[in-house]
Parts: sequence; C-alpha cells; structure tokens
Amino acid sequence: MAKIPVEKLLSQAMDAAAPVRASTRLKSRIYSALMREEAATGPIRSLAETKAEGRDLCIFEQLIRIAPVGESVRQFNYCRICHARILGEHLENPPLYWNGCPYAEFNEE
Repeated sequence: MAKIPVEKLLSQAMDAAAPVRASTRLKSRIYSALMREEAATGPIRSLAETKAEGRDLCIFEQLIRIAPVGESVRQFNYCRICHARILGEHLENPPLYWNGCPYAEFNEE
C-alpha cells in the first residue's frame, strides 16, 4: 500500500462533506501517518516513558515492556507490524477489543 502524506490525509478529511464524526478508517490512517512521521525523525518514546505519562499499553507492548530486551527494542513502533493497524486502516469498525490499542480506541469514539 502506498504511503499517503499526512498533509494529504488531513486535506481529504477537511474536504469531506462535514461528517458528524470521522470514520474509523480515516482516524487509523491519520494515526499511522503521524506515527511514521514521528519515527522518521528519530526513535519514538520508550514503552516505560509512554506508560509513565499515563497512556495504556496494548497487550503486545506490555509483553515487550516486561521482556528482558534492550531499550532500542522498546522504542520500536510495534503498531507498524500489528494486524490491528491493517484492520483499522481497511475496515470500518474492525473487530478490535484490546485495551490500550489506539486502533481499537478509534472504534469507541
């Protein structure tokens, strides 16, 4: 799948016919694009920092956080390889129910 620049996604969202709320797919694509942009500038926050700031971690992030691995492994964006991202970007209201998963949270809003 071709990567769409964040600016184009936001422009498409603004040009839409004023929906009452953004679709799950659009929210997922925007989140993915923002995370790609963030990762392109350098390492993302570690899981410990993310947890300390009050954000919930998904089950996969929790496993990595407690695993005996190096800090560089904990700064990897696991959403990029998770099936939740793929489902979120391609299905409206995908069957995702994990606590702490941003793609699952887009269904709840």
